[in-house]
Amino acid sequence: MHINFEYFGERIQEENYLLKAYEALDLLLEKKGPGSEFTGWVDLPVCYDKEEFRRIEWAAKKIRKDSDVLICIGIGGSYLGARAAIEALTPLVGKRGTEILYAGNHLSSEALEEILEYIQDKEVSLNVISKSGTTTEPAIAFRILRTWMEEKYGKKEAARRIFATTDKQKGALRTLAQTEGYETFVIPDEVGGRYSVLTAVGLLPIATAGIDIAAMMEGAAAAMVYTKKDPENPAIRYAVHRYDLYHRLGKQIEILVQYDPHLVMLSEWWKQLYGESDGKEGQGLWPASASFTTDLHSLGQMIQEGERNLFETVIFVDHCKKHLYLKEEGENLDGLNYLAGKTLHQVNEKAFLGVKKAHLQGGVPQLAIHLDYLDPWHLGYLFYFFELSCGIGGYMNGINPFDQPGVEAYKTSMFRELKKPGYF
Repeated sequence: MHINFEYFGERIQEENYLLKAYEALDLLLEKKGPGSEFTGWVDLPVCYDKEEFRRIEWAAKKIRKDSDVLICIGIGGSYLGARAAIEALTPLVGKRGTEILYAGNHLSSEALEEILEYIQDKEVSLNVISKSGTTTEPAIAFRILRTWMEEKYGKKEAARRIFATTDKQKGALRTLAQTEGYETFVIPDEVGGRYSVLTAVGLLPIATAGIDIAAMMEGAAAAMVYTKKDPENPAIRYAVHRYDLYHRLGKQIEILVQYDPHLVMLSEWWKQLYGESDGKEGQGLWPASASFTTDLHSLGQMIQEGERNLFETVIFVDHCKKHLYLKEEGENLDGLNYLAGKTLHQVNEKAFLGVKKAHLQGGVPQLAIHLDYLDPWHLGYLFYFFELSCGIGGYMNGINPFDQPGVEAYKTSMFRELKKPGYF
């Protein structure tokens, strides 16, 4: 994997912020910054619990043998990383093996009812993911789905098919799991939800989808080279460029762009990572996303000629595993014969280069992140790269990038509307 930074217009002043970035990196590595109790992800790729990792692989094998469907119940960091990896690395249509569905990330009655109708004639397992077991959306979904499981299989067999990823010692879900005899996995105290994709939170559903989680961990471990102080360190450079674009050049929006529909959910994971980490104390870049070339037919005009308050970070996969060649046709009614002999990937690559030039000419700064391949190793590498750079950037901004105090505001208001005891 390699990362290029390309800009149009005023030069980024990297040298002015390197010392600040190095100081932020020190705070991360020495665990001395705000929220340092949640920085266990920094060395996780090499210091993870190997015994639990083996149990994850065992459980995933069992689920694949027993079940047509695994329903992953969680919200935010409890499901976004897993879904990002699974959609990146498995077919978007015609999925083989155990299908992964997602519940507990909304309050839509119709959407949950559709899942219940879909699974009526299927063999099912559940993976409920919650630190406390009381977060409203997943707790509601789990209550409904657990009842369905017990009615279908009976309590004993349902318990064999329910896997709880939760706190090591306390909480409602831990208590229920111990009472009912569910297989359990740990959400580490020192790893916050949006940084937890490389823990059991993400790894169990990812492994169940048939993805090589050992290779993902190896890729993440390789990315730990970015914990070194070096002006060419891409994690540092990404944090520095974001800082300069925001604080000095006045950019307010960062659009994460990808050219492959497999990466749409990675953008959703990235938006939570940076949105909850940066958006504090009246500051923070707004994390947006776009799928090219699709969204060029809807957002392209705004990006090209709208308000100049944004920049793009583009993820592009350089090498394609499957090649479709365009052939020449006699009548050439669609005018595409000029593309004959090219692969669709080559056309996509030229689109990337053309859009880059057009947007740079339109005054949109652009950062480019190139993945050699879209595979477990490179995805693990990318996850760690973004997490590390996010932590560095948060400390550069003088905030705690590992809490999310503002999230409680909507919950309090919602609980009052629902007349929850203690909130009215």
